[in-house]
Amino acid sequence: MTRTEKIRARLEEAFAPRRLEVIDESERHRGHAGYQEGGESHFQVKIESEKFKGLSRIERHRAVHEALGRDLVAEIHALALSIRD
Repeated sequence: MTRTEKIRARLEEAFAPRRLEVIDESERHRGHAGYQEGGESHFQVKIESEKFKGLSRIERHRAVHEALGRDLVAEIHALALSIRD
């Protein structure tokens, strides 16, 4: 399973989002710190879920990181999040 697939699976399980985009932006960072040959090092995630309702921006980010798990977060160099309820 690729990192992209793991991200998608874990977020779908945790938040049952009505919208989820997992975008591998690694190629845009070729030659920069953290770039890994083959990609899957820099991601942008756009997610919308009712489960974020009432949470602050920081609480939303923490919830996403918790859902992804320390193991997966440690494999990712950069993770940009756009989170809506």
